[in-house]
Amino acid sequence: MTAYDADNIFAKILRGDIPAFKVYEDADALAFMDVMPQSDGHTLILPKTPARNILDVDPDVLATLIKVTQKVAKAAVKAFKADGALVMQYNEAPAGQTVFHLHFHVVPRYVGVPLRPHTGKMADSALLTSHAEKLKAALAE
Repeated sequence: MTAYDADNIFAKILRGDIPAFKVYEDADALAFMDVMPQSDGHTLILPKTPARNILDVDPDVLATLIKVTQKVAKAAVKAFKADGALVMQYNEAPAGQTVFHLHFHVVPRYVGVPLRPHTGKMADSALLTSHAEKLKAALAE
C-alpha cells in the first residue's frame, strides 16, 4: 500500500489551504458538503489524523470517526427529509477511492429517486452554502 500523501485535497482542507462548506468540526473530525453531491445534503466526514483509508487507520480514530458519521447521518436525514441515508467508504483505487485520506460519504436517499451521477462538475456555491446551513441547524438541535 502507498504511503499517506500530506498534499491530498482533504489534507489541504484540514490545513485551511482550500475552503470547504463545513457543517461540523471537533478536535478529531471534520464534516463538510461534497462539492459534487449525488443527492442534496451529500456530506463527507474525515478524521483530522492522517490516514490513507480504513486499512491503515488506528482503530481508536476509526471508532471516533464512525460516531461523528452516525451523528451527521441522523442530522442529514432530518434536515433533508430523506427516507434514509447511504453511508459509503472506499479503500484504494480498485475499490473506487479517489482521495487518499480516510473519509465517509453520507448521502440522503429518497424512495424512487436515483443518485445523481458523479460528473466531476462542482455544484453551485449558493446551493452548497444553503445545504450546509440546513445541516448545521439540524446538527445543533
